[in-house]
Amino acid sequence: MTTKMDLIKQRHSVRQYLDKAIPAEIRKQLDECAEELNQAGNLHMQIIYDEPACFSTRMAHYGSFENCKNYIVMAGKKAADLDERCGFYGELLVLKAQELGLNTCWAALTHGKSKAVIGADEKEVIVIALGYGKTQGIEHKSKKLSDVSNISADAPVWFKRGVKAALLAPTAVNQQKFRFERKGNTVTARAGRIGPCLKIDLGIVKCHFEIGAGKDNFTWG
Repeated sequence: MTTKMDLIKQRHSVRQYLDKAIPAEIRKQLDECAEELNQAGNLHMQIIYDEPACFSTRMAHYGSFENCKNYIVMAGKKAADLDERCGFYGELLVLKAQELGLNTCWAALTHGKSKAVIGADEKEVIVIALGYGKTQGIEHKSKKLSDVSNISADAPVWFKRGVKAALLAPTAVNQQKFRFERKGNTVTARAGRIGPCLKIDLGIVKCHFEIGAGKDNFTWG
């Protein structure tokens, strides 16, 4: 049985896609997962299928995107923590897509206008490319555990696993500007100060940390 940790290890960013439609049964499972995550995260994420215009712009070409006709739009009511929630729950949907045999890539600026329906009190935060990749992508370079946490020789196994999982998370331009601090069974996570999409990245890495560490082993501070 494939675990979420397996999916984290398998999933890499993919920008070039096959001209292959996503079958109805796969769409149904994705849509159901998105609806559950919308409820859990108080979001308005939307999956747009068979829509090539968003990733057919000059910016998409600059971002090396090719043949992307499906995407996820992360959106929700305007709030201070919206970006972080979009990162956290969006990554859970990304891992579901991976489980269903699809590939993805978080795309902040390298795309055109989406077809999502955004309310007056809502904000579109980020778009995630979706489809069947020409390849499965490649592993990104990663910092050391000590670069992003207060890990020590006597740190519990769950903390080490959590930080390792966080380092496998996608972050904007692979900046990995985040830090986890453990005091007993309490963990705090903070974003870097300068860089793109820092709060979105924080949500993504917290999602990975929670999966790697196990939610029952710690509490967020």
